[in-house]
Amino acid sequence: MGRITISSSKDYFLKDGERFFYLADTCWSAFTNASLDEWRRYLDYRKMQGFNAIQVNILPQHDRSESENYIEPYEVLPDGGWNFNVRNDRYFDRAEEMVEMAVERGFTPALVVLWCNYVRGTWGSKIAPNRIMPLELVEEYAAYVVERFSKYDPIFIISGDTNFESEEAVIYYKTAMDIVKKLAPTSLTTLHLMGGLWQIPDVLVNSYNYDFYMYQSGHSKEHQHLAYELAQKFYSMPVKRPVVNGEPCYEGHSFGGKYGRFASFDIRKAVWQSLLSGAKAGVAYGAHGVWSWHRKGKKFWGQKFSGPPFEWDVALRFPGAHDVSFAKWIFEKYDLFGLEPTNSVLVDEIDEIRVAETKDKVVVYCPYSWDISLRLDDKPFKWEGIELESRRVFRPRIEASDCYLKVGMAEYNADALIIGQA
Repeated sequence: MGRITISSSKDYFLKDGERFFYLADTCWSAFTNASLDEWRRYLDYRKMQGFNAIQVNILPQHDRSESENYIEPYEVLPDGGWNFNVRNDRYFDRAEEMVEMAVERGFTPALVVLWCNYVRGTWGSKIAPNRIMPLELVEEYAAYVVERFSKYDPIFIISGDTNFESEEAVIYYKTAMDIVKKLAPTSLTTLHLMGGLWQIPDVLVNSYNYDFYMYQSGHSKEHQHLAYELAQKFYSMPVKRPVVNGEPCYEGHSFGGKYGRFASFDIRKAVWQSLLSGAKAGVAYGAHGVWSWHRKGKKFWGQKFSGPPFEWDVALRFPGAHDVSFAKWIFEKYDLFGLEPTNSVLVDEIDEIRVAETKDKVVVYCPYSWDISLRLDDKPFKWEGIELESRRVFRPRIEASDCYLKVGMAEYNADALIIGQA
């Protein structure tokens, strides 16, 4: 185990004093759906790939897949609702065992405390109104969650898919956050937001109990620009905190209820656009079939929006997971934790191209093979290029003029990262 803290600059993480790039896989439904043997195989595979955090929902995910391993976390009432005064310890025993297995392999658990369907006054509360947690029991529940899991040095993601559409919902989440931080002061906290959201109530933004920003650029094909736009917004928030894209488009997921699926290129694009636009503390990855822990022949409750899922062990091997892990490797290898977004240096500014600089490096992500021109000072940069689809390294063509530097891409029909080092 190791405790994650925040850098003095408040824009990236440390673990045991070393710089830590948050690379989380998303498996919201693991506690309800995965067998312990499946969980073991899953963890070993993601560890091999270089992931270091796992995002899981503590309570059952409303749009999970059907599973024979499902256990109810509370006593079931005659109407199908839950009696939140009577916990099923067997459910939480199993969840804790799974967290322990993850921590033994070096993962930081990132645990969602209250997904929005358990909170009154949210859009999700309409899904199962008889399973909304009473506000008067939120403190007791949050305290129990801390008692169960704080020993594993987790990150507590207080909310799930919320948009703070009512004052009552804000009270729920502030109550949970305050209790978690009071009882587990060394565990980092954040909020998982509805896709596209960046406006957070002041009472939460200004809270000392809110440790870092996590946004969701989401699964709408028409709004993939949110990967960099939201990164910029959170990077410029009045209260400075590290920024993570906690839910970019999932590989294999539909285009938000529309025909078509996101592929590895879409994943790379969202990840690099996020990292170079201010969300440099890390990213999450999701594979469609892993997060819902789907098995062939089982019902999937989220199909209307997410599209038909793959089996979990098929989705586990999607290539985009390696692409995201490679991004982490590059970030650490080149020590890019000090990057500042600087798209203003592009001569012909194109939003999809993202540029960031440190005091001695400049990094450019270009989603298409496209020559670019940069306004840079007179530092004698040494340039390297990486074609990201097959990870081929190339030497970009550099032409200097009095006004700008022209960077010529290699003739690969793929996205590329260009790195200049002074």
